[in-house]
Amino acid sequence: MVWDVVVVGAGPAGSAAARACAEEGLSTLCIEEHGTIGHPVQCAGLLSASALAECDVSKRSVLNEVTGARMVSGLGGELLFDAGVTKAYVVDRCLLDREMAERAAEAGAEFRLKTGACGVQGASLLTRGVRGREEIPFRLLIAADGPRGSVARMLGLRRAGVYLAGVQAEVPYTMDPRYVELHPNASPDFFGWAIPVSRTRARVGLCAREHAGDHFARFVARYGGTSLHLVSGVIPLGVMPRTYGHRTLFVGDAAGLAKPTSGGGVYTGVRSAKHAAAVAAACVARGTFDDESLREYERRWKEDFGRELDTGMRALRVRQRMTPEEIDRLCRALNDEDLIATIVEHGDMDRPGALLRRLALKPALARAMGILFASGVRQILTG
Repeated sequence: MVWDVVVVGAGPAGSAAARACAEEGLSTLCIEEHGTIGHPVQCAGLLSASALAECDVSKRSVLNEVTGARMVSGLGGELLFDAGVTKAYVVDRCLLDREMAERAAEAGAEFRLKTGACGVQGASLLTRGVRGREEIPFRLLIAADGPRGSVARMLGLRRAGVYLAGVQAEVPYTMDPRYVELHPNASPDFFGWAIPVSRTRARVGLCAREHAGDHFARFVARYGGTSLHLVSGVIPLGVMPRTYGHRTLFVGDAAGLAKPTSGGGVYTGVRSAKHAAAVAAACVARGTFDDESLREYERRWKEDFGRELDTGMRALRVRQRMTPEEIDRLCRALNDEDLIATIVEHGDMDRPGALLRRLALKPALARAMGILFASGVRQILTG
């Protein structure tokens, strides 16, 4: 059998792609190297309201609802903002991933677990797993195999330029379940977080380019250091130079589409998967799978959220040049009634560009931060 589409990877992006392709009437196979969908967990498990809506599943995976955040510099500066309505969900990623796969299967997609990709030969995917070695013919391949994915390497395509190591532990800790805690000085490259699972339990973690374990050990000690469950993962930063080629479309983390401002990848992953499915359906209908036909996929996702990724990457570079003292000063400067109102009204975890542009026009913030802030904002907004 020649499948219209073969999807590699059954995370949120892969299952979303499989579901969308099946709903388009395409014969769709999704392979997953692990024996259980949703394991191992490699995600903080905090999804924006928009991201959960994009997943188009029930709320049975939701453990807690978050309305705001507390930013803590560690040097005395603090900032609290509360939207008063649900802005994000703390989820059980295992349940979320499984439900997304179930919805894809209900739409007609077939899944094969314990099956990993080991090569691409023309228009055939070479796999090995519980069924032994197989050669699976396809018309189009969708790579949703994550930041460590091998499909790009098999095809000789360059991947994301920067990778952050993430470490997170679930710990017994009493905190207000309405607010996520953000600790920008917990890591020199990114930030640390405490995500409330309930009033008495939190997910504490951080990301860093180097020595993530050392940074994490110091950070988690603030929360008692008792780990109930430890997870680790990789966040790709910077989109691969080309997200299509050789009859293949790259979606989600496999394409480097994680948001540089938060590290989250579910929203962009699912959005890119839907764009990939639409292009796949058009290509199958025409019978054309050359790179020129596949280019439409990259045009679509760039038009959707490409500018946000570019803005986020510039914001991350500016943040990485800031000293702990400058971050503390920013935290104190943001603790202003007018600025907090702006953050609450225009803050968007998935599309932060609008908020950054509005904050750039606030003279109080510019005065507090001085030349560093002004030059940094210009870099963020203009490149």
